[in-house]
Amino acid sequence: MLKKVILGAAALAPLFAATVAEAAAPKVGTVFVISLENHNFTQSFTDPNLQQLKDNPAAPYLNSLITAGNPNAALTSFASHYVNVPPQTAASPSGAGAVHPSEPNYVWAEAGVAGPRNDAQPYPNNIVNAQNLSNVLQQNGETWRSYQEGIDLAKNAGGQLTNTVVADNQKIVPLTNFSGTSADYTNPYNGGHQYNYAAKHNPQLFFTATNGGGDPTSANPMAANYAPLEQLQSDLNANTVADYNWITPDQFNDMHTSLTGGFTYNGTHYAGDAAKIAQGDNFLSLIVPMIMASQAFQNNGAIVIWNDETEGEDEAPGVFSTEIVISNLAKGNAYTNNISYDHSSDLRTMQEIFGVDPAHGIGFLGGAAQATDLGDLFKSGALGAVPEPASWALMILGFGGVGALMRRRGGLALG
Repeated sequence: MLKKVILGAAALAPLFAATVAEAAAPKVGTVFVISLENHNFTQSFTDPNLQQLKDNPAAPYLNSLITAGNPNAALTSFASHYVNVPPQTAASPSGAGAVHPSEPNYVWAEAGVAGPRNDAQPYPNNIVNAQNLSNVLQQNGETWRSYQEGIDLAKNAGGQLTNTVVADNQKIVPLTNFSGTSADYTNPYNGGHQYNYAAKHNPQLFFTATNGGGDPTSANPMAANYAPLEQLQSDLNANTVADYNWITPDQFNDMHTSLTGGFTYNGTHYAGDAAKIAQGDNFLSLIVPMIMASQAFQNNGAIVIWNDETEGEDEAPGVFSTEIVISNLAKGNAYTNNISYDHSSDLRTMQEIFGVDPAHGIGFLGGAAQATDLGDLFKSGALGAVPEPASWALMILGFGGVGALMRRRGGLALG
């Protein structure tokens, strides 16, 4: 009988080997989140002033990422049923309804709670009293950085922007909005002379632990965690990006606002809402390949293209937001599913990737506790989850140990 047990254990050894291999599967490393604004990925209504992104001719690059067989989709998976925080989880003093406007969605991406439902700057009244992801990361030895387009640029004599990044000891935490037009500034993505930074799209600002207090000067101790997007290329080249990188284009490049006079993209001139989409798509077509060429990405990094909120009839069936992941560890070739996700899914996923989750003694933040993570968009083990069949491994190890002991003692001979 013991001979049969040992033979059975030997037959199960390949299962044990597979379990060990799964447990040691590559895990996502550096993460880059690129945030977009105010458009539905798909929608069940027609509105020329609010066009969906999927199959939109003004967004050829984004659509190439979600088209199976397209070379740009080789490392891409995307969610077909992603929404901003829905009514049933949007706990807020203001009551029912999906979370709007932009700012509480950015706050949710950091903490799993909405915070104030307006777009005001963090001080004096919009600080959120909750634990947030970036603070948890820094408490556990991980690094984070918020790349914001247009911040930390030197100004000309008239107080308007130039393209010169200030010295490190002059950089600040960008607590306040600014916008304008300057002949001494040319946007590196859209070629225009307009600039428009919005604090509401900079999520770490709304938590005291990651904004350093209300100090707008270079003395703020958190200034090094905020960098101009213009610095990203040099950080990628030097492999000095953070573990978790949040990237916000200015409001002309994130699909929020159209440039004065519209935008010409791939030989076609766009105006109105189509211009907003084309400007954002052009930005993606430049920033995504730049990140993908970096060591940080190629060493199992991941890019998440994230959209803050659905718009228009956003609680109607068929209205979904954008969620695209690009990684060597994504299932790839425009894999998709019908799983319901929202911003809590991203938060839970980041906690799992960086090991700041219940499996490591740290609770999920806010709505992440009830969310479904993005694991199905990735290959097995990419989020670092431990496989379930550990009991089989222990049994096989135990049986193997018994068999080895019997052989050493001159007991049963196999075969």
